[in-house]
Amino acid sequence: QAQLVESGGGMVQAGNSLRLACKVTGRDFPSYAMAWFRQAPGNEREFVAAVTWSGHSTGYADSVKDRFSISKDNFETSLYLQIDNLKPEDTGVYYCAGRQVPRVLPGSIYKRRDQYNEWGQGTQVTVSS
Repeated sequence: QAQLVESGGGMVQAGNSLRLACKVTGRDFPSYAMAWFRQAPGNEREFVAAVTWSGHSTGYADSVKDRFSISKDNFETSLYLQIDNLKPEDTGVYYCAGRQVPRVLPGSIYKRRDQYNEWGQGTQVTVSS
């Protein structure tokens, strides 16, 4: 029932930064645990970063934890992914994902694709060297 729309992708040179956004409508967004996944050409969709419903706890894939930062703004009903020092291997389609959970603290981090039932259509990130 929720609608998730990603934005902020583009074609950039290595070393630059991007800030991806995911606008969510149609649901009680503060009750959603959220995540970013990405799919590189020829590869399966992989976990990138996740955040609890409250926005106060995060988790990252080992390959991105030093350069990526996920955040959740419950007032704006939006999810963000700040990417610094982009590398060619970051190229892929980035997907926003969500699941509605009980609003119980501290909340949980979900890293598997099958743990999410709401998905955006993705935004393309292309990094050249």
